[in-house]
Amino acid sequence: MPSSFAPLSRRTVLQGIGAALAMAPLKLGAVPAVPGPDADKLARLTAFFDREVTSGKLPGAVALIQQHGKPVYLRCFGWRTAARRHPMTPDTIFALHSMTKPITSVAAMMLIDDGRLALHDPLAKYIPAFARVKVGIETVEGRKPALALVAPDRPVTIEDLLRHTSGITYEYIGGELIKAAYRQADLFAGRFDNAEFAERIAGLPLARQPGTLWRYGHSTDVLGRVIEVVAGEPLFSFLEQRLFAPLGMTSTSFVLRAEAERARMAAVYPNDTVLADAERRRRAHPEWQSGGGGLLSTATDYARFAQILLEGGQLDGRRYLSPAAFKAMTTDQIGPGSGVERDYFYFPGDGFGYGYGLAVRVEPGEARPPAPGSIGELKWDSGSGTYFGVDPKLDMIYILMQQTETERGRVVPMFKKLVYDAFAVSD
Repeated sequence: MPSSFAPLSRRTVLQGIGAALAMAPLKLGAVPAVPGPDADKLARLTAFFDREVTSGKLPGAVALIQQHGKPVYLRCFGWRTAARRHPMTPDTIFALHSMTKPITSVAAMMLIDDGRLALHDPLAKYIPAFARVKVGIETVEGRKPALALVAPDRPVTIEDLLRHTSGITYEYIGGELIKAAYRQADLFAGRFDNAEFAERIAGLPLARQPGTLWRYGHSTDVLGRVIEVVAGEPLFSFLEQRLFAPLGMTSTSFVLRAEAERARMAAVYPNDTVLADAERRRRAHPEWQSGGGGLLSTATDYARFAQILLEGGQLDGRRYLSPAAFKAMTTDQIGPGSGVERDYFYFPGDGFGYGYGLAVRVEPGEARPPAPGSIGELKWDSGSGTYFGVDPKLDMIYILMQQTETERGRVVPMFKKLVYDAFAVSD
């Protein structure tokens, strides 16, 4: 076991039965005796998306369920374009937005496996500007709110970036004064690459002391820059060499590289204004290889990546993550004993902990009846409506590709429910 992961084996003991069960089903080389999907219940999934498209709520979508390494359901619904002239196809390209984060996180774990990066390295070792970062504390001076800047209790580490405990946030999450500081910084002005973007982030206050709160934000973008520094090459070059090319993910990139790819890109409804604005911003910065939200991909490409996570860090006889790195990545790193708090903005959700770049289910949760799924399942989603899950108990992955911000809060939970209804399994 690499020394980078030695402290984690002790922490794992404290994570409880959920983390242990997350690893238990991974017995490579044997097909588990688990149920397959019911065809009649899969028809309900088809009917749901047919209605969504017919009603005009969605322009289109691609849904994929893969069990025992083979597709058991792959359906394309509706249209790639709002004008409804080009039908959705399995090779349609979607903006992944935050479903980029698990890929970047796996890349960082590969460097840790290589011994070139360590979880507890200070971020400033790779991006010196973070040696000067401050924490923003919202106070009241007289009757006027003010943002006091104080030194961090400890440095931001690589682990903090991986588990979103760095204190780096988004401009729309957290306290009003922190959000105002992010907005006033005009992070997306002009041309910039990962190096420049990391410098801009380093000049902003952290939302909380490092290691104390799970806070979604630009941590994985900064992690992308760390990968570039360590690897000595652009983020895409590293991803292409170590992941995309070996996996055959030929349609996964940060920019559309040819007219044929542009023709396969899924469009956003113009009245889906939040996502349409985000897409315009992404396309306006082709030079920015955003490790937190910039990748484009297809359902079938992403299934190759997800299958690595189902098979314990390896696929087709090639190992991408050591067993120790995979276990660390898919173990709840912010649970009991970690000192990490959660608040309203805890996006993994009820019943889920968080590892390194992935949500991991550790308990049924407080909902009654519990939300569908299995203890040990891994997942992540995005603001563009894309979603994927990995269920070791069912030896299954499931992926939804769509481009909608307005409907995702309704469609994604229904997609997951219908998937699990088809397998008639819930915890």
